[in-house]
Amino acid sequence: MDRIPFGIRRLDTTVGGGAPPGSVVLLSGEAGAGAREFMYTSALLNGLARSNPDLFELYYGGVDDRSTPPDRVHYVSFTDGERKLRSEMSLAVDDEIVDEAVGNITFHDLSPEFFRLSPVPREWYAERTQSITELGGSESRKSVPEALGDRLTEHAAGNLVVIDSIGDLISTSTGDLTWGDVPVLLKGLSRAAYNWGGLIIAHVSQEALTDQRHGELVDATDGTLLFEWESGGSARARTMVVKQFRGVLSRIEAEDIVRFETEIGDAGFDISDVRKIR
Repeated sequence: MDRIPFGIRRLDTTVGGGAPPGSVVLLSGEAGAGAREFMYTSALLNGLARSNPDLFELYYGGVDDRSTPPDRVHYVSFTDGERKLRSEMSLAVDDEIVDEAVGNITFHDLSPEFFRLSPVPREWYAERTQSITELGGSESRKSVPEALGDRLTEHAAGNLVVIDSIGDLISTSTGDLTWGDVPVLLKGLSRAAYNWGGLIIAHVSQEALTDQRHGELVDATDGTLLFEWESGGSARARTMVVKQFRGVLSRIEAEDIVRFETEIGDAGFDISDVRKIR
């Protein structure tokens, strides 16, 4: 395959079908500016492409000849389980899409690893159906990086993986990671992703980072999409900027595109207008 679609129709069309296989893309944005909606839409529309092609064509349209949807979507969360994530997705995307797409999405809840050394009571995050033996098993004793690495090594090849969210790794007080480990982890992930040939998108809240730390995350990934609020008169609009993207940015620059105006509709996140460099 030449490209893997983001599942964002007008963005995929603009960049030649999607992201190059093996890409790690950072979604960084201001609160409510669209980064999370982009993440949900990407997971759901790519899941829908395989689970219900007719419905996918209705909401997305035809896939670019250079692009191939991934076989499966893997959604990794450090703090939330499938039920909560499905509920949040339904707030951004039509229920019909969510219901049909989740059959091709595997949700990985790493909250047992994330919270295991924290003061959070186990009953707040552990599944009620788990036995004491299961809760005390070797899986629960893994560190967050180990658990994440196991999931990615097993499932990332040729697939779309969503990591929600790098910000959780940065803010964790479990002792598994320090700040300096996070950019290194992303650089290692970028190296591995090149061999896996899939697409990995990772979310982070820009407001939780200093400019220097944000820059280190940008440098550690293949591409960065920035989601911002822009004020014009009495109205505020969501916008998306392609900060950098190996293998894609040259195409965007050739077309003099600097900023995308965005919207949230029945099919989730999409581009409503394309700005030219003035």
